[in-house]
Amino acid sequence: METSELTEITDPAELRALLGEPLPRVAHKERPCLSEIDRQWLAHSPFCLVATSAADGSCDVSPKGDPAGFTLVLDDRTIVLPERPGNRRADGFHNVLSNPHVGLIYLVPGRSDTLRINGRARLLSDAPFFDRMTVRGHRPRVALLVEVEEVFYHCSKAFLRSELWRQETWNPEAVPSRARIAQAMERPEDSLEELERYYGPDYARNLY
Repeated sequence: METSELTEITDPAELRALLGEPLPRVAHKERPCLSEIDRQWLAHSPFCLVATSAADGSCDVSPKGDPAGFTLVLDDRTIVLPERPGNRRADGFHNVLSNPHVGLIYLVPGRSDTLRINGRARLLSDAPFFDRMTVRGHRPRVALLVEVEEVFYHCSKAFLRSELWRQETWNPEAVPSRARIAQAMERPEDSLEELERYYGPDYARNLY
């Protein structure tokens, strides 16, 4: 695309003029620690997105999921997320080692609002509370400890616009299956039959 066709915003005042001023209750809604309602939300959330950035500015957003309540609340300013077996890239964890600032968004299925937590993170290889994060007999080998700095809720508009939870709008077959994506993008040497078997029922049975 020709850059001459783009009208870029480069000044905060210009951006504010286009978007308008936030209401005071929105501009100052962040809190420095968890409330009882926040604790209830975390207790019922099975999924969150963890955003990190390395010292050079490169970014990562990693999904984290487990049985509801997987995030351990140590106190009103400290939470811990267990790591589970994955692809071992650990992009977000490498970012934390050079830049501890993290942003987390917690979802509760069926709810269109979300809980946001910002803070500073540390990686742990062990702690007394690791036993409390054991699932199906598997104790985590790594955990992300987050010292809470900001807590607030996002409103429902993004989820309402996207109709994310309306099952009648779902169309998972509109895009290639996970096996077909893997063959095209990641594992061209494997047959589609092998990949469909790999991502079949056993995939869900071997999560831990």
